[in-house]
Amino acid sequence: MPASRPPGLRLLAHDRRLGVRYVAGTDEAGRGCLAGPLVVAAVCFDVERVNRRRLRELDDSKRLDPDRRSRLAEAILDSAAAVAVVVVSSDQIDKRGLHRSNLSGMERALRALGPRPEVYLTDGFRLPAACTLEHRAIVGGDGRSAAIAAASVIAKTTRDRYMHDIAGSYPGYGFEQHVGYITEEHSNAVRRLGVTPLHRRSFDSRAYAELALAE
Repeated sequence: MPASRPPGLRLLAHDRRLGVRYVAGTDEAGRGCLAGPLVVAAVCFDVERVNRRRLRELDDSKRLDPDRRSRLAEAILDSAAAVAVVVVSSDQIDKRGLHRSNLSGMERALRALGPRPEVYLTDGFRLPAACTLEHRAIVGGDGRSAAIAAASVIAKTTRDRYMHDIAGSYPGYGFEQHVGYITEEHSNAVRRLGVTPLHRRSFDSRAYAELALAE
């Protein structure tokens, strides 16, 4: 039985079939978090010159363990024609709303790549009608397109590194483990210690409600 094709080669083949040389994709990390920023990344590959060997393991970041994500992030930075990262803080999310913040971050990240991309891809979401950037929304794009998958890896590794680094400033919350996602440990910490500047006050959280009742 023939060996299965490495995921990275399958994703790169998808982008090559688009018929252009420079393909850009964008994705975010931290959309479902209770605390911490939303990080949006965009990656542009020259599909004619990309290092296929170093990107053989490329996949949707959610399918990769931390060690492989870190290795791939280095490979992406070395192989990409351009990379951009946009960080949206918790207070910005509270003011503008999560979805609007996400779409705005995607547009900003794609535009930051400069004029080189010939095709712009987003993971699932169409950008607002006011956006003049021609793009294609691909449902499940982080599992179909190399550029989108690479953006998901850059966004995830950037955000995790930030949450690990800042955990020491907020002892007891466990940010170094759950990186701001809703877990029992995180919810209990909020009940016990209260909210931090990293927490998104606009989110509907049982821990927030119970904290308010206790006060």
